[in-house]
Amino acid sequence: MQYRTLGRTGVQVSSLALGAMNFGRIGRTTQDEATAVVDAALEGGINLIDTADMYGGGESEEMVGKAIAGRRDDIVLATKAGLPMGDDPNRRGSSRRWLVTELDNSLRRLGVDHVDLYQIHRWDPETSDEETLSVLTDLQRAGKIRYFGSSTFPAHRVVQAQWAAREHRLGRYVTEQPSYSILQRGVEAHVLPVTEEYGLGVLVWSPLASGWLSGAVRAGREITTSRSAAMPQRFDLSVPSNRARLDAVERIAVVANEAGLTLIQLALGFVTAHPAVTSALVGPRTTDHLNAQLAAADTVLSADVLDAIDAIVAPGTDLAAHEKFDTPPALLDPALRRR
Repeated sequence: MQYRTLGRTGVQVSSLALGAMNFGRIGRTTQDEATAVVDAALEGGINLIDTADMYGGGESEEMVGKAIAGRRDDIVLATKAGLPMGDDPNRRGSSRRWLVTELDNSLRRLGVDHVDLYQIHRWDPETSDEETLSVLTDLQRAGKIRYFGSSTFPAHRVVQAQWAAREHRLGRYVTEQPSYSILQRGVEAHVLPVTEEYGLGVLVWSPLASGWLSGAVRAGREITTSRSAAMPQRFDLSVPSNRARLDAVERIAVVANEAGLTLIQLALGFVTAHPAVTSALVGPRTTDHLNAQLAAADTVLSADVLDAIDAIVAPGTDLAAHEKFDTPPALLDPALRRR
């Protein structure tokens, strides 16, 4: 396992990190299975575990808390807040009122007195940067969080938050967590240059492109992954973007085979090769899934292999741009781009 500095914090984290979204009802994972995955991850050299309050309505945090009991100090523990935690309109977002309450809820579920990294799950257009950074700075000074970061922020919001922190003399986001894979490379054109400029650590999610790069989605095979069952529209081959993805996967699989690598090793080795990326988050449901992903821990891709990937999916290109979560609202709502 390789270790890298998380932005400018001085904290060393593994190049593969354990994402716990599949713990609980989302991945149909029991506590025993989740604990076994955590055990295997730590044994494999992973030292960063990432979860969120809304994964399973808090279930993931509870499972992570039980799995790490007695070894908290060996783990860089990250969680997130901001997405809805119920129907109440105030149980979401990044206001002071909500974050103060929800961090305490997360700490209780995790069974800890602090988290190392507290992330705003999505940019909240209803709340000012000053409001959010102010409460995060206070929570940091109170010792409840060590650092704070953003997740899936558009590049201009990353910049704006850095400016607001300087303008108001507040703590700043030290990490960003974008979606990034061979099939979704748009962040190379905007987000990653910004994170490099500001020295942010980058923890990428969905490096296997929701299972497209796991080896389970291939031409001529029935698609039976758990993700395809939950989101069938993203795997419907009558959709042009999905056909384009399948074509790319088949060509990428040839590159992997010629390099003597599994598709998973190629996919994870690709994202961790980018100089802006600190860690790739893997989200296994089972220890078998984790072991297949850990095999990529020491994967280093040659320039020829990276060039071959570029020839299949051009740098800065998203094959399914409509699935992005950092699209500016004005591109989705016509009313916002009309006077």
